[in-house]
Amino acid sequence: MSRLTLALDIMGGDHGPHIIFPAALTALQENPDLDFIFCGPLALMSQWINKQLPEIQNRITLSDCPESVAMDEAPAHALRHKKNSSMRRMLDLIANKEADACVSSGNTGALLSMAYYVLKTLPGIDRPALVTLVPTINNGKVYFLDLGANVNCDSEILFQYAVMGAVLAQQIGHIKQPKVALLNVGSEEIKGNDRVKHAAKLLSESNNINYIGYVEGNDIFSKNADVIVTDGFVGNIALKSWEGLVNFIIQEVKKASQKNWISKIVAKIAIPFFRGIYLHMKPDQYNGASLIGLRGIVVKSHGNASSEAFLYAIREAIQQVEMQVPDRIKDKIEDVLMERH
Repeated sequence: MSRLTLALDIMGGDHGPHIIFPAALTALQENPDLDFIFCGPLALMSQWINKQLPEIQNRITLSDCPESVAMDEAPAHALRHKKNSSMRRMLDLIANKEADACVSSGNTGALLSMAYYVLKTLPGIDRPALVTLVPTINNGKVYFLDLGANVNCDSEILFQYAVMGAVLAQQIGHIKQPKVALLNVGSEEIKGNDRVKHAAKLLSESNNINYIGYVEGNDIFSKNADVIVTDGFVGNIALKSWEGLVNFIIQEVKKASQKNWISKIVAKIAIPFFRGIYLHMKPDQYNGASLIGLRGIVVKSHGNASSEAFLYAIREAIQQVEMQVPDRIKDKIEDVLMERH
């Protein structure tokens, strides 16, 4: 591929540069055509980069940002008063075409507000959506959105989410005709609120979407669908529930394996089996929720992400650049709008 430049919010997240620097270094070693623009305090970034080999230093540009957005800062305050923050600078670089994509593990609300203001949405898209991959049975994956960008979505927004999710599944997941479903309280057509029912009607009338109907919460991990659409309120709760359940199971297995000598023996036999399941379900490898529907590529890493998890977010950004996801969404939306008229 040709050279690719990613902008990183060095000060984002619970751990900031301590996990971002190692992830960036690994990414540079993996991708000889990759460059970075680090956005953060110059003194802090210089201290780290001066310890690196010249071939690494030459692929990193430092953008001095005296401000940062706190994890608990109100989005409106950050938007108005943090124009020199590492998060804002990162987005400005995308808007000015100085970077191809950006990654931040900072304040989600602030990132959404700033990205919406700086980059604007694509034509035909009213609101951006946060989307991620969720593991399913038989080593499958499903694109799940929205994860919290918009807690209140009308039927038209849900329809747009379905279109964008289908594009991701096609371009990144290489699924020719992705199966798209709406998350609902039941699979029957009579179930659900008016918003979901009307969204179902819009999807069923479209020849551009392979809509398969409703799925329930216990179907999220079933591989019945390739794309599952819901509003940000429900989506965020579902995602956090999955992450919490995985961590709960890990802790319970560890605790049970230490009860007595018999359990320790059983654990030695069972742990290799559980390790395979854990590696498939491990939330870290699905880190990197994409903020799609914008005129630029923005990837949101978990605030408490490890260095390994942040690396996955960087890889997600690279994939989206290679597949030109915003352009593909724009083309698909145009097809849908022409169909309606």
